[in-house]
Amino acid sequence: MLKPAVLWGSSLTFAVIATITTAQHRFRYHDETTTRPLILQPATIDPGVSYVDLTEAKNRVSVSANGIPDHLVGRFPNRGNPHGLSEQRVNLSVPAHPKPSRTPKPLELGWNFGVSIDGVVFDPLAVEYWNGDPRSGWSYNALGGAISLGLDENHAHVQPGGKYHYHGIPTGLIELLEYTPTRHSPLVGYAADGFPIYAMTGIEDGNVTQMTSSYQLKNGNRPGGSAPDGKFDGTFNEDYVYRAGTGNLDECNGGFTVSPEYPSGTYAYFLTENYPVIPRCFTGTPDDSFRFGRR
Repeated sequence: MLKPAVLWGSSLTFAVIATITTAQHRFRYHDETTTRPLILQPATIDPGVSYVDLTEAKNRVSVSANGIPDHLVGRFPNRGNPHGLSEQRVNLSVPAHPKPSRTPKPLELGWNFGVSIDGVVFDPLAVEYWNGDPRSGWSYNALGGAISLGLDENHAHVQPGGKYHYHGIPTGLIELLEYTPTRHSPLVGYAADGFPIYAMTGIEDGNVTQMTSSYQLKNGNRPGGSAPDGKFDGTFNEDYVYRAGTGNLDECNGGFTVSPEYPSGTYAYFLTENYPVIPRCFTGTPDDSFRFGRR
């Protein structure tokens, strides 16, 4: 079984943006500065046959899948997302007995955070920036509602290559897993460093507990000028700051829990109702198989 990880008391510099810029890549221009309610595509479409195989051997957990979820999805393409969903070759691997690193590693653009047990990846970062400039220091929160990404009711959409991926809580999946807030979350997936991913509830001190994020909106207004103006309202990832102790999870949205899969206890990541929803850093070392950006 996994041993408890060390939780950090020091603040992590929250760097969610990797400047992966090429002359061939053009970013969409946005100047929106106000969050809006999300408009989600109804999940009424059968995406096809889902295939996933999870195998543990030689201290590794391997995931082989076709990227098709085992639940209904929204209609793709749609007005906010012009891409069609298609099968993928998902071949990922994580350590069966992960260990924490000395310091957290920020999730960067070009990496999947993890993979669900239905073989669909968690990829929370959006390639959308203030004024279309990845060097601006202001990246749009995919769940902030300021820009339309065509997300469906599973808080997911499709990349140009047809990859369906989760930006938030995979509603259809956790319903299939019979999630209920009155008991520990079922296992939802594995992070790229091998630690398990659960939904919103865990066990603390023997009690079922709502797991809560320690990220809060900053006070006041953005600087304006060459940066966006307006109130820190969740439009951008940079509107948030980690404040230790304001929730019961660390800066990587993780904590210690005792679950049916790990009766002796384990460090685990949690999907939370509030930002960041999907974690934005790794406690351990992410496996290179989860990297899909430039190498």
